[in-house]
Amino acid sequence: MKPRNGVLASRRSALSAMALSAMAAALLALPSSGLSADLPGEGKTVRPGYTGLLEERFQTEVVIIGLERLGYEVEEMKLMDVPALHVATGQGDLDFIAAHWDPLQTAFYTQAGGPDTVTKVGTLVEGCMQGYLIDKRTADEYHITNIDQLRDPEIAKLFDSDGDGKADLAGCPPGWGCERVVEHHMDAYDLRKTVTHRQGQFGAMAADTVTRFKAGERVLYYTYTPLWLSQVLIPGKDVEWLEVPRTDLPEEQQDLDLNTKLPDGRNIGYPVNVMRVMANNEFLAENPAARAWFELVTVPVEDVNAENLKAHEGEDSFEDVRRHAQEWVDAHEEQVSAWLAEAAKAQ
Repeated sequence: MKPRNGVLASRRSALSAMALSAMAAALLALPSSGLSADLPGEGKTVRPGYTGLLEERFQTEVVIIGLERLGYEVEEMKLMDVPALHVATGQGDLDFIAAHWDPLQTAFYTQAGGPDTVTKVGTLVEGCMQGYLIDKRTADEYHITNIDQLRDPEIAKLFDSDGDGKADLAGCPPGWGCERVVEHHMDAYDLRKTVTHRQGQFGAMAADTVTRFKAGERVLYYTYTPLWLSQVLIPGKDVEWLEVPRTDLPEEQQDLDLNTKLPDGRNIGYPVNVMRVMANNEFLAENPAARAWFELVTVPVEDVNAENLKAHEGEDSFEDVRRHAQEWVDAHEEQVSAWLAEAAKAQ
């Protein structure tokens, strides 16, 4: 009998080892946030939207990683232009977008149904700047500090790239929201006679601006941050912000108490924006944990700028951007875990 007892003991030992191995695997599979196995998002699917701008995918991926750790299954981002993303979220065809610019895209928020259908949640990225810049060499040589000086045909002619005698402003693509402000400024500051607002694919225009700058040509352009462009053409070193004669914004932003000044007091005409999650109200009501996560998560604008530069320099696949987001989460694990634990309590 002893040999048989030995076989049984051996089998029991093997089974115990298998059970322990399975338990260890299960524990490792749990989220690192300290959440229980009974996650608030289990069995639920989330549908995010996305503009197609690689520069906005990074922070969206950070939000998605948090939702996944709360147990949600997150579908691949739906690609639409900015107005359509807002409307789709309002109609319930999408659950959220993570790059609503507030207050720049107020008109799109209203078109989506406003507070009756959607809610702006949290402060995902603060300190988002916009404005007009020119190369520092020309700014210093001709003492150009204000866009109002482009009303002078001789000054405007300095930035003429097509020979028509008017300054060519590399501007904002249609449908983004920023084009509404540029077009408003063209009239408010009386620039139509001397300045042409060039619109096109923004990445191509930005790359052309850099190429022309490096070739020693003068440049005049609109840009925003976070974006890689201001990491390549650095304000104060390579280029200079242009001031505006006064703050003058489209109707939907006129009654808001907005700061349009740089820290040094220069008025660049665009309010400092916050990039927020905008989500469908029904989704938020049914998913308190997701709402709490949206309210808590925040990514410094400097970190978004740094990631955007990595993407611009070649790490630009969706897989690369997802990896960048995961690396950011790993580097801020203690804070992310605390946010997730707090979000789980809301359920």
